[in-house]
Amino acid sequence: MTTLMTDTVPTTTIRKTVFFKASRETVWAFLTEKEKLAQWFHPPEKDLAAGEDYALMRTKDDGSRSRLIWGRILTMEAPKKLVYSFVIDPFDGAETIVTWILEEAAGGTRLSLTHEGIAEAAGAATMQMLQSLDAGWDEHLESMRKAAA
Repeated sequence: MTTLMTDTVPTTTIRKTVFFKASRETVWAFLTEKEKLAQWFHPPEKDLAAGEDYALMRTKDDGSRSRLIWGRILTMEAPKKLVYSFVIDPFDGAETIVTWILEEAAGGTRLSLTHEGIAEAAGAATMQMLQSLDAGWDEHLESMRKAAA
């Protein structure tokens, strides 16, 4: 009897892969440095650092700032792997996990994103959050391509 191997990744895990004509060090800087991160995602309060909390900010119409995304840096292996918890208001404090893997590829970098734990965090709103986050990651990664070019 033959047993087939199946993918054990939940169907609610978002996975993305993009390629950059840039070194891993350059792409890493766009994932972790305050000024570069603000060019394609949301402006952080400071550079991301291992083991520390972070907050990505939004500016409201009245000019005030509030946190949009927050969490803790769980793993930081420059320029290969970055893992952080990812919390947003709709998750009511529940954490999801974002993992970035940077690999050398054809004179550039292959960047892989995995965003997991969404179903557990979103509950009944899982599909709505999956669609929103999936589209958001597409938009932000395209912005990163332009910023890192």
